[in-house]
Amino acid sequence: MRMELTTVRYEVHEHIATITLNRPEAMNSFNQDMLEEFAYLWQTIKDDDEVHVVVLRGAGDRAFSTGMDVKQGIDRHANVWSQTDPGEKLSPKLNQVWKPVVCAVQGMAAGGAFYWINEADILICSEEATFFDPHVSYGLTAALEPIGLARRIPLGETLRIALLGLDERVSAERALQIGLVSEVLPREKLWERAEEIARIIAAKPAAAIQGTVRAIWESLDSTRTQALRTGLSYTQIGNPIGKAEVERSAVPRRDWTLR
Repeated sequence: MRMELTTVRYEVHEHIATITLNRPEAMNSFNQDMLEEFAYLWQTIKDDDEVHVVVLRGAGDRAFSTGMDVKQGIDRHANVWSQTDPGEKLSPKLNQVWKPVVCAVQGMAAGGAFYWINEADILICSEEATFFDPHVSYGLTAALEPIGLARRIPLGETLRIALLGLDERVSAERALQIGLVSEVLPREKLWERAEEIARIIAAKPAAAIQGTVRAIWESLDSTRTQALRTGLSYTQIGNPIGKAEVERSAVPRRDWTLR
């Protein structure tokens, strides 16, 4: 059954699924409706072999997302031991979606926005983007978001973001320096560049791309030796004949040097 989407926009074109967080009046914060819609979207994307890559972005200029909507809140089970992490619905990897996610961040990215940022495969941002986690400033333990972030950037940088809370924001320039993002662009070029990156990925054999994403992410839960041994099986599953599937001489060449 197709779900009527109220908090996001979703479209698929030429193997690219574009998800736009669409609550700019609330700085694209997530509420219960958005949680349910993302759970539906990740399942839809997982099942749709026409989708090769995902672009995730936020409407408006003020914020990519400021995390959970503190005014509306989300549904919590009365029994604390039955409560679940909102990231279980927002997370592509926890939903076993191995199609690459290209995330384009503008404005503020705060708190629960890191559920998406932490699991993006390629993360780019605009020049005015800022990143911060306000939990401790409100007397709340910062745990889920920085735990994911610590697998993406150096531990010391993660702790600085988590412990300084609202008193410091990571600039786009600093985010590039610490490896949080791979590219910084003018705001007017951000979505265009995300689309361009997605097109490059979408043109490649889908099985090889998805196997690559899965192998690399799942290796984070293993020792080096275990990851390498498992990685071999992924290469055999993804390309059992052991030969290249693409004749590169037939592909138009362009200079994609990152500057």
